[in-house]
Amino acid sequence: MSSASGDVPGQRDPASATPSASAKPPAGSHAPTGGASFDAWEQGAKPSGSDPIRLADFEALALAKMPPELGAYYSGAANDEVTLADNIAAFGRRRFLPRIGVGVEGRGTSVEVLGRRWPTPFMVAPMSLHRLADPEGEVAVARACAARNLVFSLSTVGSSTIEDVASTGAARWFQLYLLDDPGRNRELLARAEAAGYEAIILTMDAPILGRRERDIRTGFSLPSGVGYANIRRGAIKRGDTYGDDAFKPENTWDDLAWVVGATRLPVVVKGVLRADDAVHALDLGGAAVNVSNHGGRQLDQSIAAIDALPAVADAVAGRAPILLDSGIRRGTDVLIALALGARAVMLGRPVLWSLAWGGERGVGLAFDLLTAEVNLAFDLAGVRSPAEASRDLLVGG
Repeated sequence: MSSASGDVPGQRDPASATPSASAKPPAGSHAPTGGASFDAWEQGAKPSGSDPIRLADFEALALAKMPPELGAYYSGAANDEVTLADNIAAFGRRRFLPRIGVGVEGRGTSVEVLGRRWPTPFMVAPMSLHRLADPEGEVAVARACAARNLVFSLSTVGSSTIEDVASTGAARWFQLYLLDDPGRNRELLARAEAAGYEAIILTMDAPILGRRERDIRTGFSLPSGVGYANIRRGAIKRGDTYGDDAFKPENTWDDLAWVVGATRLPVVVKGVLRADDAVHALDLGGAAVNVSNHGGRQLDQSIAAIDALPAVADAVAGRAPILLDSGIRRGTDVLIALALGARAVMLGRPVLWSLAWGGERGVGLAFDLLTAEVNLAFDLAGVRSPAEASRDLLVGG
């Protein structure tokens, strides 16, 4: 059931803080005025001349470092990977109609999700087995989140424990794949609650795994020392790379109702692509919906997540927050998602690539680059807050 899908207050909005005098942009760069400098170094992760300067740069650098079968596990998707490619291409089909005459002084990018305000409208999606990329795995990513007040989402099939991630102090959500044993599901929920997690993400789009042909070709298997840290020993048979035997063989609406009743935490319903499913998820007690096609790793030729978003947003009609993952690579992608109805986005594969490239520092750099791009996109589009991101900003949306 392993997945690399996705592919978090103060008087002043932290995302619009002016960088210190010691943080210098490279020579020849242009910084807009109004205290909203396009500066990837605002948060302290200053890249050197050889460092990546955009999220897409991390992938090739990471693949050059990783064993081929591990890189293929992260980068691959289902069947012919049509949906994987379309997730990114669908953002490229949109065009902006930017507003002019809008002052950027006081611009902020903070958003409220599930009762808390977060400094920028992106979070980390739940993904499996971070320790394939770096020995510290999820803990390193969570530390980078903690330093920036971003939400980190830990997967049931993560390679670090619920408690180890909690020790970082990051704001954290726990993603649940339902196990075949209800008692173990209750145990996972109880552990997450006891460890200070603030929400449960229930993944509904993976009753069985999609066909991951890159994994078949490379003969992917778990390397020694890396495993599913939150699943009891004995629940997964030796040689079962994906842990299929441990998981419930179907996901139904009754399961969602059970999870809502089994935890005191808000439940985010992940894997929604249809408007009617979004409404039903909320009717059954879901606190938010996550528009997602699992990063293209389940049903190939599914609609791109960003293409599914407008109809879901229309149907939800403000009843609950909408999150979106699958295909986010630029700050402009974040703004497009907000304009089409998302409250925030969940960042997937770029987190894994940046972790593989540079550990915690690499992840921090990726977050800072994306934060800077989001700030710039808001300023250039004439958007002073996420509430001002609306469909009239887009052509082809």
